[in-house]
Amino acid sequence: MGLLAYLKTQFIVHLLIGFVFVVSGLVINFIQLCTLVLWPINKQLYRHVNCRLAYSLWSQLVMLLEWWSCTECTIFTDLTTLKYIGKEHVVIILNHNFEIDFLCGWTMSERFGLLGSSKVLAKRELLYVPLIGWTWYFLENVFCKRRWEEDRNTVVRGLKRLVDYPEYMWFLLYCEGTRFTETKHRVSMEVAASKGLPPLKYHLLPRTKGFTTTVQCLQGTVAAVYDVTLNFRKNKIPSLLGILYGKKYEADMCVRRFPLEEIPQDEQGAAQWLHKLYQEKDALQEMYNQKGFFPGEQFKPARRPWTLLNFLCWATVLLSPLFSFVLGVFSSGSPLLILTFLGFVGAASFGVRRLIGMTEIEKGSSYGNQEFKKKE
Repeated sequence: MGLLAYLKTQFIVHLLIGFVFVVSGLVINFIQLCTLVLWPINKQLYRHVNCRLAYSLWSQLVMLLEWWSCTECTIFTDLTTLKYIGKEHVVIILNHNFEIDFLCGWTMSERFGLLGSSKVLAKRELLYVPLIGWTWYFLENVFCKRRWEEDRNTVVRGLKRLVDYPEYMWFLLYCEGTRFTETKHRVSMEVAASKGLPPLKYHLLPRTKGFTTTVQCLQGTVAAVYDVTLNFRKNKIPSLLGILYGKKYEADMCVRRFPLEEIPQDEQGAAQWLHKLYQEKDALQEMYNQKGFFPGEQFKPARRPWTLLNFLCWATVLLSPLFSFVLGVFSSGSPLLILTFLGFVGAASFGVRRLIGMTEIEKGSSYGNQEFKKKE
């Protein structure tokens, strides 16, 4: 076994990676808090600074995918679409079937230089999650409770704030509202049947309110909608824990571009367009399962060195004093000090594991099991 392969399996290495991510994240969140003074003075400067800070945190996760696990990401699209990617404001519609689908999306946005300005319509519970939710707050992400009667005004206000965003922005929507499970799919298809909609085999019924509101609010800012259908070769089911252990996956992403002017602006028309889009996404998944690839030409955007260099810089700054501190603790010979340190390590390990657990499908929210039965 090579040295790198050996390190990928070691718990202490995973703990050190988690330490660098957590501590650097807390430092970044503190700096972001300090930048709030810039908002009333120069809003665009505030945004530029926070994009860079967010990049410094998110790129550590992208580094794990690209450089640690060496996961391959392939785009299936056409040359016309390819020339637009990374050069316009867009809404991204991504299927929500895998634990690391967000990470694959971040990887593509990093390779096109947009990781720091990537945004998402996220559930409000994430706002209170250290590092993740806090960073999203400073990035002006839009949060919702997933109860539209309460969310409408909040979502509209959040979207309106983004109309003058200075950097090219990818705004991610999980139109299914929650991650795919067999239970949620069964309930969702019961709702589809009651509404006279064609059944979907690989997706949940899309929830149209968020999409139609986003299209209406960002008209004039967003140039297009990118439909992204993600799958993994050899029927592998990836996980963030697998990435941490260095497992390599092969992700395939079918990207289709729809200019915003081609999408109906009225609520009913936009909803019908979205339902049709998901029927097409279902057909793409069926094709992939049968043939092992998506239609279109294959492109593999080159990974960039900045994610690795960023992590190495943080590791150098944070691990050197950590090693000195640990050496001092154990050389002190104090049982109380040693036990306190070991307790801190245990707590840190638990915290990192909880962060990873947020991506696990079996620990996902129950949203969708019954919510699909309610009228949108």
